[in-house]
Amino acid sequence: MTGAAGDLEPTDSAIVRELAANGRCSFTDLAERVGLSVSAVHQRVRRLEQRGVIRGYGARLSCEAVGLPLTALISLTPIDPAAPDDYPQRLEHIPQIESCYSVAGDESYVLLVRVGTPAELEELLRRIRESAKVSTRTTVVLSTPYEGRVPAL
Repeated sequence: MTGAAGDLEPTDSAIVRELAANGRCSFTDLAERVGLSVSAVHQRVRRLEQRGVIRGYGARLSCEAVGLPLTALISLTPIDPAAPDDYPQRLEHIPQIESCYSVAGDESYVLLVRVGTPAELEELLRRIRESAKVSTRTTVVLSTPYEGRVPAL
């Protein structure tokens, strides 16, 4: 499977850029923007989906509007370095975890979480420590100047 920007030809890169910026773009508008026919764009989008370059389409939500104004980054460090590295599987049942990143450095993983209140964050930290048997270091996000930017293809 391919997916790196270097693996895409220029027309496919243009299609991916347009869809990343606006996943609701119609095939007609997309065709006009990249200079192809509607049927050619449709075929290319279908191939990009089949290859796993385009993994899906979704809505960008206002976390504040849906009652999740508190965003935090939680770094995980194993209590026992000899324990199996199965933390993502141990934590996948917790819906407040939006993203899980394997990282280099002192910590093993960094989680992006969203909750409604500091008390909910405290309870979430307890659940994470209990489920994964890790120590945590938490950074609370004060503001988000930008997020979910279109990748530089």
